[in-house]
Amino acid sequence: MKKIFLIFIGLISIMNIHAEPGKDSIALAYNPRYEHFVLMDDDCDACGCAAGNGSSGFESLLNPQFVGIKYFSQHYLAKENLFTDKLTQDQYFNTIQLWGKIPVTQKLSIYGSIPYHFHNKKTMQGDISINGIGDANVMGIYQILASKDSYHQLNGGIGIKIPLGRFDEKGLTAVNPSFQLGTGSWDYQMALSYKYQKNLFALLINTDYTIKTENKKHYQFGNQWNYAVTGFYRLWRNESSIFSGKLGLQGEVYDRNKQFGENMPNTAGSALYGKLGFEISYQKWSLGSELMLPAYTRLAGGDIEAKSRFSIFVNFGL
Repeated sequence: MKKIFLIFIGLISIMNIHAEPGKDSIALAYNPRYEHFVLMDDDCDACGCAAGNGSSGFESLLNPQFVGIKYFSQHYLAKENLFTDKLTQDQYFNTIQLWGKIPVTQKLSIYGSIPYHFHNKKTMQGDISINGIGDANVMGIYQILASKDSYHQLNGGIGIKIPLGRFDEKGLTAVNPSFQLGTGSWDYQMALSYKYQKNLFALLINTDYTIKTENKKHYQFGNQWNYAVTGFYRLWRNESSIFSGKLGLQGEVYDRNKQFGENMPNTAGSALYGKLGFEISYQKWSLGSELMLPAYTRLAGGDIEAKSRFSIFVNFGL
């Protein structure tokens, strides 16, 4: 944990030392209309405390208004055998997501995503796989304030998750009840993001909270709070292209799941990740990728351990 914090602080210090005064800021490097950040969730929609949902918060620094496609994978290790203390079960959550952020007015945009999941877990009885459409997300994003010098910006969002994914009651008896295609519930989201950018450096601090409701099977996944701090640094540019690196921390906190209004044991938890990635743009196209590794993980009362996450996306700017 301390090493990750020290690396992050060190990167910020280096960036500030080498920032070139008078140069364009990282987000405005080649097109002045690129001045907003996009709100998005990397959803493996069935998210309880256990595992299955990850949020990257405000993303896509260089192409903030776009349509695109993204691949997102997560790896967890679960306690599959009740007669041993070892975490022996590999669980893989994979998602291909169509997503976009479309401007409505100068300050208001609409974000939406539709995921397709293909998950796999290894058990003593053999591998189990599920695949299909997940829950869709729609959110309105509003620019609350922006400083005249463009150094500071605050955005907020309110949205809803639409239960398109299939929810299977049989999965609730497993160690990870989040091994699902969808929650089966209408959930509500709120988000805030603060951006500071100057010269070659940008800093994002964002947080979002999801309120989850009871589904038709009388099961309710726990509410979820996400938070993240990410530093971006422009490493290279020319007239039509930009290459930026990013480094940061991301945390997630899950409340307990409920069934028929009763709290379910071993369903609350939290995790903290360090993340490293890049984004490159060429004219209206952008390509980005991110690797996340856990600095701290305690999910499902310790019965599940977060291992790694990886994502890659291609966007077309609007």
